[in-house]
Amino acid sequence: MGSVNYMSSSPVAWDPPLIEVPTVTKAELTGLPVRGVRHNFAEYRGRALDAAAPLAVRQHNLTLVSAAFDEAGVPYFAVPGLDDLTSCLAVTLMDRDRACAVLRRLCQETDGYMSILHPVPPVRQEPRAGGDKEAWEQAGDPRVVRLNWYWTDPDHKLSFGPEHGCDVEFWRRDAKVRLISPRPNRVTRVVPVDGASVEVEARRFTRLLDGAATTLPPVRSRQEFSHTTPDAVEFPVDVVYTWVDGTDAAWQRRRAECSGEVYHVEAASDARYISRDELKYSLRSVHQNAPWVRNVYIVTDDQTPPWLNTDDPRVRVVDHREIFSDPSVLPVFNSHAIESQLHHIPGLSDQFLYFNDDMFLGRPLTPQRFFEANGLSRFFFAGSHVPLGPITENDTPVDAACKNNRELLRDKFGKTISQTFQHVPYPLRRDVMFDIEKDFEEAHQRTAASRFRALTDLSIPSSFQHYYAYFTGRATPGKLQSVYIQLAVADLRERLDRLLARRDADAFCLNDAYSTPEDMERQNSLLLPFLESYFPVPSPFEKNPGASP
Repeated sequence: MGSVNYMSSSPVAWDPPLIEVPTVTKAELTGLPVRGVRHNFAEYRGRALDAAAPLAVRQHNLTLVSAAFDEAGVPYFAVPGLDDLTSCLAVTLMDRDRACAVLRRLCQETDGYMSILHPVPPVRQEPRAGGDKEAWEQAGDPRVVRLNWYWTDPDHKLSFGPEHGCDVEFWRRDAKVRLISPRPNRVTRVVPVDGASVEVEARRFTRLLDGAATTLPPVRSRQEFSHTTPDAVEFPVDVVYTWVDGTDAAWQRRRAECSGEVYHVEAASDARYISRDELKYSLRSVHQNAPWVRNVYIVTDDQTPPWLNTDDPRVRVVDHREIFSDPSVLPVFNSHAIESQLHHIPGLSDQFLYFNDDMFLGRPLTPQRFFEANGLSRFFFAGSHVPLGPITENDTPVDAACKNNRELLRDKFGKTISQTFQHVPYPLRRDVMFDIEKDFEEAHQRTAASRFRALTDLSIPSSFQHYYAYFTGRATPGKLQSVYIQLAVADLRERLDRLLARRDADAFCLNDAYSTPEDMERQNSLLLPFLESYFPVPSPFEKNPGASP
């Protein structure tokens, strides 16, 4: 072990990430030209936004409704609902007729849409034109109405609809001079009628802002909704990638020298080393769908993506030499070895997410999907199992590592692991990884020194860490809806089209472990358009993010 103290035992002050959400007035929003927006296989009237992102759309819908209520003098207060993608305003049941008239007029003027959420309609209904008098007359006795507008990006690759809408709840007054909500929220269903309005931080109303600072203005609400709730994640969460540029001639030369292969200058053009820039699109997915991430660390072997904006203070390239306890084992070309050292990254948060560059976040997720508010990490079981029996020469490196994990964990905890984990971003804890390094020193050092994958490796962040954390009370099972696509499949086009059309995966992985050089041209012709369509908005981690790709 080296002598560097990688992790302090005392809390460290940290600067939360700043989530910049454009605040636009009602007049500016309604002044945008109307265009067709295709959403969930249907056409709607909507508008295009230069900064098309989930939080921005949520804010725009809230702005339209709250501004209309302000102009008409309809009292309201914001409520922290159970859905982090939508906003919610409460209006008294006594003011419902007036509020509905205001909302109908707003929708007429702005091409808005409405849905009845409560009572739940007997048959699922698509949003109706909110300016339609008949739609409101047929609403009956609504207790919760959702208002939404349709938004897209300038290239019409993204669409945002009712899932980002603004809900209006009608709270009834009881004999005890209380207002009672028609449905649950995250704090309370009951407030006093005569409670004063207060300005409350915007982050209290969506956990997508947890642990972050924001440019969003405060929201008119009630004192009851101004407090920090027990589920709030108030610690930093960083993201770590391991990345290699297989087209780099210097890297290929190092690899050939270490493996005993003969390096040829034409190897750099080998199809198996073609870059698809998956990392760029994965970073876009993080920026759009996990705005609460503090910093991004990209671990490489003396390489930097040419498109990476290294001037952005939130992204840093980390060389292997900075994190290996024993730098004499370098260079290494084994992901198991590199992954065993991730917790040594200077300045890394105690809780972090580890991504391979073929992993993507498919839709907005809160930090609670990966960590409990008390710091416990989550893990996500897959449907597959660790093969039974001892290691054999026929085992893949992945299966061999899982078997090694099983033996060590069984010796220490008396339990035999069987399940594998989904190939999605892994929630990790530095303290757990340090404990693994200490408790299994010999096996850990052997893995770190394994230049190429070997049958003696451990797979720490993808398996070992989750079980060890669980057995020591620092992790808990979670649920994540994921999609795994092996790029070598014959129906790749159909799978990508389905994933793009539905956009219903929390995370997805596009893995090419079994691809041949002959597959690359076909795969690239499908994969690059898919990634550009799924993640069309450049992130600030790219040079010239405003330029067309």
